[in-house]
Amino acid sequence: MGDQKDIVKDVVQVLHDGHKGFMDLAEHIKDSEVKAFFVKQAQTRGEFARQLELAAGLPTDESGTTMGAVHRTWGDLKAKLGGGDHTLLETAEQGEDAAKQAYDKALKEKEVTGNVRETLLTQQQEIQRSHDQVKAFRDAKKAA
Repeated sequence: MGDQKDIVKDVVQVLHDGHKGFMDLAEHIKDSEVKAFFVKQAQTRGEFARQLELAAGLPTDESGTTMGAVHRTWGDLKAKLGGGDHTLLETAEQGEDAAKQAYDKALKEKEVTGNVRETLLTQQQEIQRSHDQVKAFRDAKKAA
């Protein structure tokens, strides 16, 4: 695919998308438990991005992807059109799917080695837990 830095940059951009997306969704979500979870996950994504930038020797970059910006705009639109917490949680789960895919893709690359690989593997576990929690919140709101 490319060198390790390019691979890590892709993951970092998705993490920045997640940071911005979780903060944005936290503004719209009504459930206080879910709101607190989103704020915490936003902070975690920002920290994960910094850890990866440091591990790969990358400069700090706070930008995300164009797709992430579109996704956040879509989430805003859903909220403005009266989408409830369930709809917003569906949007969050789509973002979590993108994060899982970014980690899976990066870890399949043979150029990703050493401390960067270890950092990705450790973070991937939290990304999976977060995805599962968002899905559980979504399913609970669907049943409500």
